[in-house]
Amino acid sequence: MGAEEEVGPETLGRSTWTFLHTLAAAYPLRPSKEEQHRVQRFMKDFAQIYPCAPCAESFQEIIKQDPPDGRSGPAFAQWMCRVHNEVNKEIGKDLFDCSKVGEKWGVCEQCTAHRDKLDDFKQTFKGFQSVQKMNVPR
Repeated sequence: MGAEEEVGPETLGRSTWTFLHTLAAAYPLRPSKEEQHRVQRFMKDFAQIYPCAPCAESFQEIIKQDPPDGRSGPAFAQWMCRVHNEVNKEIGKDLFDCSKVGEKWGVCEQCTAHRDKLDDFKQTFKGFQSVQKMNVPR
């Protein structure tokens, strides 16, 4: 995004969908129950705090009708494609062929090259969540 380009619904949407599809592509093939719960919670929370109010309201309604499917990496990637197509329908854009989701959005290779650092981060974050659950002041 250039300095002269303002952030608007279209710019925000493109960036958001890139992030969400990349998240889905990196989601584990066989997620634990905790990972499944976390991704469902994330998507619902994300829809609540999305910075474009009409978009957030629409996305909340879409995921109410079709809740996040975090049973597996492919299931989550297909769910993400379905809900993206629902948004596309609403705004009059072409629909994407969900059978090609892996070709369009893959795993960030530069990110996976640092898997050990990501695992360390997850462990650190997991500890942070434990502190939050205990209601310990920060």
